[in-house]
Amino acid sequence: MNRAICGAALVAVMLAVQGCASPGAAIDKDAQARAASEQPAAPKPEDFPSPDGAKWKQGAFPGTDAFARIRTGMGKDQVRELLGWPHFSEGLWGVREWNYLFHFRTGKSADYVTCQYMVRFNGDGVSTGGWWKNPDCALLAQPPAATPIPATTKLAPPQKVTLNADGLFRFDGASLADLLPDGRVRLERLATELRNNFRALHYVLVTGHTDRLGGDAYNEALSLERANTVRELLVQQGIDRKLIRTAGMGKRQPVVSDCEGTRSSPALLHCLQPNRRVEIDVAGEQ
Repeated sequence: MNRAICGAALVAVMLAVQGCASPGAAIDKDAQARAASEQPAAPKPEDFPSPDGAKWKQGAFPGTDAFARIRTGMGKDQVRELLGWPHFSEGLWGVREWNYLFHFRTGKSADYVTCQYMVRFNGDGVSTGGWWKNPDCALLAQPPAATPIPATTKLAPPQKVTLNADGLFRFDGASLADLLPDGRVRLERLATELRNNFRALHYVLVTGHTDRLGGDAYNEALSLERANTVRELLVQQGIDRKLIRTAGMGKRQPVVSDCEGTRSSPALLHCLQPNRRVEIDVAGEQ
């Protein structure tokens, strides 16, 4: 009896999985119009699943042309053709949300930034929108077209400024309210130098880094939040937000790695201090 029930359950699961993999129905114009008219609110950062819960933890390196072709009103087959299968286990029936982990190269060796992307569907199985957890990821997915530079323009060599995070933020802090007075002054002075020393800025890349203490997800979030806070202060000081990109590398790019000592001991914290930093890469015309 139990064996028969188990056999029937197994068949049901197999049929369900096959059904999920089978081609979807054609999408009519009315379904697309309904999807376009819904205009749902964008998900909040807390609505995205934790990266640790991904079924396909490696994620993927997508082609940027895929996001140029994503539109509201697409069916699941069409979304899957462009983006692949979602990287999280989304369930079998009535699925309204697909979540992805996408990686984008930073241009520094093999380093990359990980971004989360969500596609939502309505009751017709038609997409109502796609969103990035970090809006800056949209610039990585669809980089702006390069602007031709006049031959007479004097280009400044790319410059890097490294700021000690311990001198910018209170311990474990990352918001504007956590900025230390001296840290705020340093960032305001940096913004003034950018305005005065560059006739035109091409880009400013702000990258947060942490030490190895703490979990991966925590350090990724902390480093990104600190980078975003630095960007906000630079914007307040007159730097164009569209020119500033942010990234959080967590503990993946340590400056020092041979520190010894018990966890969170003063000696270890002091040794690891160079790893807790914010790097600012600047390029522009002088």
